[in-house]
Amino acid sequence: MTDHQPGRPGRPTENAMRRALKRARGGVALDTGEAAVLLQARGDDLKDLCASAARVRDAGLEAAGRPGVITYSKSVFIPLTKLCRDKCHYCTFATVPGKLRRAGHGMFMSPDEVLDIARRGAELGCKEALITLGDKPEDRWPEAREWLEAEGYDDTIAYVRAMAIRILEETGLLPHLNPGVMTWTDFQRLKPVAPSMGMMLETTATRLWSEPGGPHYGSPDKEPAVRLRVLEDAGRSSVPFTSGLLIGIGENYEERADSLFALRRVSRAYHGIQELIIQNFRAKPDTAMRGMPDAELDDLVATVAVARHIMGPSACLQAPPNLVAGEYARLIGAGIDDWGGVSPLTPDHVNPERPWPQIEELAERSAAEGFRLKQRLAIYPEFVQRGEPWLDPRLLPHVRALVDPDTGLAREDAVVEGHPWQEPDEGFTASGRTDLHRTIDTEGRTGDRREDFDEVYGDWEALREAAVPGMVPSRIDADVRQALSQAADDPTKLTDDEALALLHADGPALDALTRIADELRRDVVGDDVTYIVTRNINFTNVCYTGCRFCAFAQRRTDADAYTLSLDQVADRAEQAWEVGAVEVCMQGGIHPDLPGTAYFDIARAVKERVPGMHVHAFSPMEVVNGATRTGLSIREWLTSAKEAGLGSIPGTAAEILDDEVRWILTKGKLPTATWIEVVKTAHELGIRSSSTMMYGHVDQPRHWLGHFRTLARIQQAALESGRQGFTEFVTLPFIHTNAPVYLAGIARPGPTTRDNRAVTAMARLLLHPHITNIQTSWVKLGAEGAAEMLRSGANDLGGTLMEETISRMAGSSYGSYRSVQDLIAIAEAAGRPAKPRTTLYGEVPEERVRAAAASDGHLPELLPLLPD
Repeated sequence: MTDHQPGRPGRPTENAMRRALKRARGGVALDTGEAAVLLQARGDDLKDLCASAARVRDAGLEAAGRPGVITYSKSVFIPLTKLCRDKCHYCTFATVPGKLRRAGHGMFMSPDEVLDIARRGAELGCKEALITLGDKPEDRWPEAREWLEAEGYDDTIAYVRAMAIRILEETGLLPHLNPGVMTWTDFQRLKPVAPSMGMMLETTATRLWSEPGGPHYGSPDKEPAVRLRVLEDAGRSSVPFTSGLLIGIGENYEERADSLFALRRVSRAYHGIQELIIQNFRAKPDTAMRGMPDAELDDLVATVAVARHIMGPSACLQAPPNLVAGEYARLIGAGIDDWGGVSPLTPDHVNPERPWPQIEELAERSAAEGFRLKQRLAIYPEFVQRGEPWLDPRLLPHVRALVDPDTGLAREDAVVEGHPWQEPDEGFTASGRTDLHRTIDTEGRTGDRREDFDEVYGDWEALREAAVPGMVPSRIDADVRQALSQAADDPTKLTDDEALALLHADGPALDALTRIADELRRDVVGDDVTYIVTRNINFTNVCYTGCRFCAFAQRRTDADAYTLSLDQVADRAEQAWEVGAVEVCMQGGIHPDLPGTAYFDIARAVKERVPGMHVHAFSPMEVVNGATRTGLSIREWLTSAKEAGLGSIPGTAAEILDDEVRWILTKGKLPTATWIEVVKTAHELGIRSSSTMMYGHVDQPRHWLGHFRTLARIQQAALESGRQGFTEFVTLPFIHTNAPVYLAGIARPGPTTRDNRAVTAMARLLLHPHITNIQTSWVKLGAEGAAEMLRSGANDLGGTLMEETISRMAGSSYGSYRSVQDLIAIAEAAGRPAKPRTTLYGEVPEERVRAAAASDGHLPELLPLLPD
């Protein structure tokens, strides 16, 4: 990188360099300005910088239990396709269909070609299959789309997944996937088939992407914000991820420093970046940047050293050895601890003019600097040893066959051979505290938090910083009196400013708001307070998604963890039917051992045992989990679930439909856009859903407003298309007591009574006339609170539940079930009659009404429900 680049500042002063070097030597945290100064260190200053960086690296290796070790991965490079929708100005990897045809190649490598390379690599002792390809070629090239369709693949990601499975099963190599920009859903699809993935950040300098003539101009996947989102989604999905910088492509030192700090922020927030690559630009003929000078070696060395200081001792830092013309000693001296993938078989298809060094040469040159060369796997030792959720159970046999369990490195003498890729054997085996539904009310939970509290949710300090902007209240400019007048006259014409003013209403204004909402309720649905005789069945609480509001999820080894067998699920459904239930509501944790077809088995087990029972089950998160694990599309999976007996889905997992809030509340749950996709697809298939909002944590009224507007748009579109869509809207006040995000001091202690009244009233007004049923939660508010909400615009009490563990694990004090008479009493307290309903708000058959009346719709006399 040289002075021709735009934005190049002058050389730093001697004093600035001296101060920055002193801070680096002393282990003091650097800021962006100091890092930019150190990136320009040369001569003796660079030697000083490298010496301190090497000390940081050595401390990290000592702490990791591998002092004096530099690692590498023995790999094969599989260029699955060289077609790409991007147009990077320095790239010779990407090509066009015509050139592939003239060279006698297909648009993608065939399975036989892929497996031939992988088998030959396995014979040579390789353990990694590096699968690299262009970004979403089917979006640009019809030939790519036609090839995928002809071979039976929906998209490139589906083909990547299929080839990864075949490599695992037929060769034993571990796939490391580099398919470019991925969505959150792509990560869910690929995580079960690859222990690690990667994508270079390259740079955060947006101008290099947005300005004509820039190296990334015309390349949609090179927008820095998009690539940072990919890194975050990898962390949210607990995918061990490789990233890094490409230096010398036109960025200045401040931009390069900013890129390193961006990588550190992601690494700190999610602890998921397993390796950082610092790659130097080398100009290639026949590219738009062929005349640009190569990044200088001193530039590379300084960047490696600064990266070591910024990322810290535990980071794994790599520089490709084939791009430095044998200057290995300088890179070791700057603080690297890894040489990356080195292949004895295949070239570096991204830099084909730069052959890999021989592994023996790397070992000798490393030894000359006092380091032993050790082979690692595609997944780094730390992540092997972390285990769940970073390593999918389907990959455990493949990793265990190759890993040294003591070090997490590769066993160099391991036999590399294929192993079946399949679901874990355990399936639905009853285990753990299966009586939690009963004992949560009598004995409580074992502790107030999971034992992995400090690891599973990400970095709490980074989360506190991220939460601050979203918790700042909005300024209210609209006149509340005018807003109340508009609400009474026609709530569909409330502006956002007026709605926001009403969401903040208090005192007499709040009283007036709830009266208006209650009057609208009476006009729309009448005075009946509806309820349903239902049973909750939470079939497992084992989950590693990392929802920070959830006190229900447990590790499989935690004292309160459990999983029900299919027979136990069916038993509970049958017991519920005997006491008058018309519905079972079934949801569970995202258990890593349960296959994507497990949900079908659950629905089928209930319908076979109790054919008349309505199965209301599986949140949008569970739908995506099932779809990605089976390789089905969301539409295909929902269709199969419906065939298995699914009647409707709960609209839970919504929390707040605003990613600003969602990514504080949860580490790994589906993003807003995916939740919407699932719900819309369900509605299109005739599968109705409820809708929900959990509020009172790190949110503000402006987030509630956006949530209501989103739900109204979805429902309006459904109704206009002749579909019924949502059955109701359910208010879910945040239960804070045992919620991790509250225990960490980030969330507030749930909503106030004012919040509950305002949310209920505004749900009635803002969802009118699209969603007519507004449900309040006695589980979270108690009888008095629920009655108050019935006077504030709600018309539904939800269900008897019969068992309830999610809110109770979070600290709700209102019990796990209500009898029919209890629910009638809540309605009477609000001055209204009560009426039973079905899931879809229809009339309950007389036989069910009589059965519920005979038992009062609850099961206390039948507890314990299952043998201890």
